[in-house]
Amino acid sequence: MTALARAELTLLGRSRATLISALFVPLLLPLSVRSATDQMDLAEAGLSVGMVILPAAVGFSLLFAIYTALTNIYVVRREELVLKRLRTGELRDPEILVGAALPAVGIALVQCLLLAIGCTVLLDLKAPPAPHLAVLGVLLGVVMCVALAAVTASISRTAESAQVTSLPLMFVSLLGSGITVPLEVLPDRVASVCELLPLSPVITLVRGGWTGDLSAYDALGAVATALAWTVLAVFAVRRWFRWEPRR
Repeated sequence: MTALARAELTLLGRSRATLISALFVPLLLPLSVRSATDQMDLAEAGLSVGMVILPAAVGFSLLFAIYTALTNIYVVRREELVLKRLRTGELRDPEILVGAALPAVGIALVQCLLLAIGCTVLLDLKAPPAPHLAVLGVLLGVVMCVALAAVTASISRTAESAQVTSLPLMFVSLLGSGITVPLEVLPDRVASVCELLPLSPVITLVRGGWTGDLSAYDALGAVATALAWTVLAVFAVRRWFRWEPRR
């Protein structure tokens, strides 16, 4: 798996489009959220600008550095028969998928750490009173996004079509998971529905780690939602993931 991850990192460096999407887009998009916060009544929701931008930055990193990048990687490696050849070796199926995902996961984790430090310093955030919630949210988001990327790759015929098949989850997550618009400022009925989206529990846990006001009941509910999506995604991968080109 280490050799596979090293080879995948080398190939990732040769793909400019994927590399730019994974490295730089998550670092730039939080600036757009900063401009949007001027139109929100954050004080009434008990939030600050930093409490909105930091979870949004983590969400952008998970979506672009892991989900979209891995969807493209899995499709390209499948169409080039790389995955099929790897199955003839010693690695088992889960190890192949995890090994290929390690570079993207590493990039996302480093980004999340840098973004957390940067937001804390630049936006005058205090140290998180419940850092375990933030760490748990990021880890759950990483595992979930890897599994969802494999699911999306299974229904994508080519690398070009993968850019289209990944859009629904991208749009739903950006608009309804609390990334660009916090759930706290939405109507209660809309927020209760949006809480069930895949990335919503991740954003809730990360924000709760910095605010410190997330109750145990809400934290357990967020963890249960994230685990439910992860289990469903893993089941879908085991059932429908394709190892040979879709022709």
